[in-house]
Amino acid sequence: MEGVRSVSTVPGGRLVKRATLQTVAEAVGVSKMTVSNAYSRPDQLSAPLRARIFAAAKELGYAGPDLKARALTRGTTGAIGVVTSVPMRWAFTDVVLAEFLGAVAAELEKSGQALTLLGASAAIDAAARNVAVDGVLIFSLSAPAVAPLRERHIPAVYVDEVAPQGHSSVTVDDVGGAALAAQHLIDLGHRRIAIVTPTFDSSSQILADATRLPATNSFAGGQRVIGWLRPLRAAAVKPVIAIAGPDDYDTIRHLLSRPDRPTGVVCYSDATANLVICAARDLGLDLPSDLSVVGFDDSSTALTVRPALTTVRQDVTAKGATAAIELRRVLDAHRAGVGFEPRHIVIPTSLVVRDSTAAPAVV
Repeated sequence: MEGVRSVSTVPGGRLVKRATLQTVAEAVGVSKMTVSNAYSRPDQLSAPLRARIFAAAKELGYAGPDLKARALTRGTTGAIGVVTSVPMRWAFTDVVLAEFLGAVAAELEKSGQALTLLGASAAIDAAARNVAVDGVLIFSLSAPAVAPLRERHIPAVYVDEVAPQGHSSVTVDDVGGAALAAQHLIDLGHRRIAIVTPTFDSSSQILADATRLPATNSFAGGQRVIGWLRPLRAAAVKPVIAIAGPDDYDTIRHLLSRPDRPTGVVCYSDATANLVICAARDLGLDLPSDLSVVGFDDSSTALTVRPALTTVRQDVTAKGATAAIELRRVLDAHRAGVGFEPRHIVIPTSLVVRDSTAAPAVV
């Protein structure tokens, strides 16, 4: 075939022709850079031109650039990692995490980059030592993948975490949002208020003394606790705190079965709020007259649960896009060999009032 200039020898001494970047460029009548951009910078070419290049490459038997060689030459892999605080399977079932990853992926697509997930499993440590990524978004400082990535000096932006010195972070206003949730219940007249959150380094339990909380294992969770307690203390309300995960039905049912059961509950997430609503219904409680419930996230769950959930809205799409854009800024600075000013970007929150909250029937 014309334009095939490279040959190689296979076992037995037979010579076969092998296409190169140059031969594809000659076949299409474009430069080598244009062919290279078709694979690595698709935003630089029109769709018809890319189609022509790929058709010629297929006909010539050209499989694309050697990715390892290109990474060594250009100092880039074309992939961005995301280190989650949960097992990777949750990326496909947790609606909030899925929305965040979707926003990151949408931003990466603009520059033709791929997304690599690194979960919270201890076994992921080995993968983190070898995975080819240009930079990472880190959700959890304690995730097993973090230490090897930092040892490799992979540029990083931290999400919902306090960033180490010299790194940027993207968080939401957890304190402000949680304060709005608690104040909403106070303004409705609630005084028996509970907090339901999984964010403490402790087994499930119910605590009546908020001054003796165990250590938190989540930055976002710790910030929300601060936010909830601020207006409650100002109103002289002493909350009961239930340490319960999003599937800890028994602890939540026990909380709602107490003689002094709460009339209002603020929850770590919409998923937790949904579990509270399920337990309340099973106990024969009417919502919202017997029990008001406030979630956090304003996920799709908030609209599908009944009654429709009052919740704190965090713009997860904006958080994902902002994190990807900030990481791109960090990577550009690294590639240019220049310094950059780390930033702490805070996404605002707001209260969305729906049908799951009302004045208590009995104070």
